[in-house]
This record gives sequence, structure tokens and C-alpha cells, in this order.
Amino acid sequence: MTLETLSSQRCHGGVVSYHRHPSGQTGTPMRFAVFTPEGDGTFPVVWFLAGLTCTEDNFTVKAGAQRAAADLGLMLIAPDTSPRGEVVADDPAYDLGQGAGFYVDATQAPWAPHFRMRSYLEQELPALIAGNFPADLTRQGIMGHSMGGHGALTIALRNPGRFRAVSAFAPIVSPLNCPWGDKALTAYLGPDRAAWRDYDACALIDDGARVADILVDQGLADAFLEGQLKPELLESACARAGIPLTLRRQPGYDHSYWFIQSFIDDHLRWHAARLRG
Repeated sequence: MTLETLSSQRCHGGVVSYHRHPSGQTGTPMRFAVFTPEGDGTFPVVWFLAGLTCTEDNFTVKAGAQRAAADLGLMLIAPDTSPRGEVVADDPAYDLGQGAGFYVDATQAPWAPHFRMRSYLEQELPALIAGNFPADLTRQGIMGHSMGGHGALTIALRNPGRFRAVSAFAPIVSPLNCPWGDKALTAYLGPDRAAWRDYDACALIDDGARVADILVDQGLADAFLEGQLKPELLESACARAGIPLTLRRQPGYDHSYWFIQSFIDDHLRWHAARLRG
């Protein structure tokens, strides 16, 4: 697999780099960003999945995560949120199509040929990382924001034992129960809502999926809190399943990267503590 390095910059003693490669899963070029801390040997990995309209650049530039990652010796990987290009289906709305992959493998036209973000992130990109970067994939954590929080939770729940830590900022916890999810999953997967359960964190938990524990931060001034995010549904599902959930409701914080930047160090410390074990 051809891997092209687009840029590389020194940052907090380590390196921030951007990369592109042809994806067999999406049938398109795909981009991702990496922060590699200073030092020899391999590093534990924390994946960050971004939200609607975002690329690999949003987290890398706006979250301010590199300083803490450098101190903790963590490699950060930020993939794009969907396939892109003239041959890729799209929609005029921000919450469907390019920039809104929802981390699913689509089964419906016109999305199915390229929208395979589940397989891309669960299979293809980890293999590429293992072959080209000093990553210790026996020590992985995953986190995300909004649509990416949905992706982080569902990928961790579907892959027991792969991730030692999982956290999220303002995640979409139940696409089965919100307008964003209803629109996207109907388009990508069709009207049979049973097929959606693999992409709903609360449904996965109710169906028996487990992780050791979860950290979630949710801003109480988030305009999407009541209509789209509904963290109380995850709270109830975790309580039923006996999964320890640390759900921190943060007064005054909204859905932006200012919110993420305010608490990213806490999340990286959470991951580092579990990845050292």
C-alpha cells in the first residue's frame, strides 16, 4: 500500500504529520494525521474520531492535544470522517454524505461503493499504521467528538479487548433515538432498524457488548444536548449493564472545540493510565 507523507512539522518535541493513501475499502484516497512523541521504541496509540463536517485537521489543529500527548508518551491518530472526491456520493446537507460518514459500512445506493468507514477504521487503517509507524497496537485507546464519539463508542464495543480505554466528548449515544441518526442510518443502511443496532452504543450494550469503563464529557450549554445527544440514554444503558460510566456534565460549555480543548488533557490522562497497565 502506497503511503504518501504530505507534511511534517516539529511539535512539543515530537512530530505532527499528515498522510494520504489509496484505500481498498473506500476506493478513494484517504487522509489522516499523526502525532508521534519524541523517543525511541513504540508508543501506545489513542485514536480520535471527529464529528460532522470535520476532517483530520480539526482535532489536530484545534484540540491542543499534542502537549499532553508528548508528556504522556502517546501517539495520536486522527482519520478523516468520510471518503471524498468527485466520484463519491454526496448530499447538500451537512449531516449526510461527505464529511458525515457516521463510521458505518453503507449497504444502500448510492453510498455503498465508498462509504465503508467501519471496515476502514477497524481493519485497513490499523494495518497501515502497524506497518509504517512506531505504534504499539497492543495498547490502544479510542475517543471522539459528537458523530466521532458515536464512532469511538461503537467501535470499542464491537471489538472487545482491542481498546483498553474509550472516551467521548458530547457523543451521539443512540442514533436509533435522534434525528441525526434517523436520517443518516436510513440513508446508509436502509429502513430496517434492526440493522442499525451495530451502530448504536446503547443498543450494543443492551445486546451484550461490554467495555471496562467509559469517560464522557458533555457541555450543558450544547445546543444539541436534548434533541440529538441524550447522554441519559447511555447512562441508563451502562447502569443496566454494570459498565462504570464517568459522565461529567460541564456547565456553560457548548459543542465546540473550545469545549474539547478545555478537557482534552483529562481524557489523555485517562487513556494513559489504562494504556500503561
